[in-house]
Amino acid sequence: MGNFKMLCLDIDGTLLNSQHQITEKTVNIIQQVVKEKNLLVILVSARMPKGIWFLQKELKVRQPIISYNGALVITNNLEQLSSLNISISDVKKVYKLAQELKLHMSLYKDDNWYVDKMDKWAKEESEITNIKPNILKFDDLISSWKSGANKLLCIGTPEKIKVLEEQAKVCSLDKLTIYRSKPTYLEIIPKAASKTTAIKTLQEKFNIKREEVIAIGDNYNDIDMLTYAGLGVAMGNSPQEVKKAANEVTRSNDNDGVAEAIREYILN
Repeated sequence: MGNFKMLCLDIDGTLLNSQHQITEKTVNIIQQVVKEKNLLVILVSARMPKGIWFLQKELKVRQPIISYNGALVITNNLEQLSSLNISISDVKKVYKLAQELKLHMSLYKDDNWYVDKMDKWAKEESEITNIKPNILKFDDLISSWKSGANKLLCIGTPEKIKVLEEQAKVCSLDKLTIYRSKPTYLEIIPKAASKTTAIKTLQEKFNIKREEVIAIGDNYNDIDMLTYAGLGVAMGNSPQEVKKAANEVTRSNDNDGVAEAIREYILN
């Protein structure tokens, strides 16, 4: 459909199927499009870099990645092209609220994951991501920082997470984007960060125009990049609001939707 030079690809619910795997068909067509079209394939996620690198290796691509929903853009050589941080004072405010509600809190900075103790939530998250956190007292950790975290993650019961979300939005935390990625997870990133701002950083680096960008995603936090890209493609498993925001809709992540979109909109 167009002369695309960069494919921005969400991971969970998009690149990965319900078994958290990349199918052989998707791997093969991504390798084909990189070879035949010299396409830049950029993985875009709320994940930390450690949760993305191994997927890049599986796809056999070596390009920058967009992490923490756009708060960190980093190359394979660990050069930071862009890093947006939550202020230390705001980190302390959220930590205080989380403590009062007895919620788990994780801090993410660069490619590090920090917890102050290995509670059941940290253990579950570690099992899901196959990543082990650094266990440090937050007061000591935060006092050693010159700049704050890229992302905060609070985990607890849906009822307590809803209370934290409401409290955080009225506690002078207007420089933050606060959203529930699922009923038990509240994620917090700098308001200036988005998948689109990160894509613009890479456009500038590689001299790529907006109309030369194709983006594929499945969830609400993908809407900004789907509407920004020259072509935004929603997965078949996306909520209706995400599908409406996109230019096109492909198959679901369990029916090789990414491979189908690449075949239809890039290779044809």
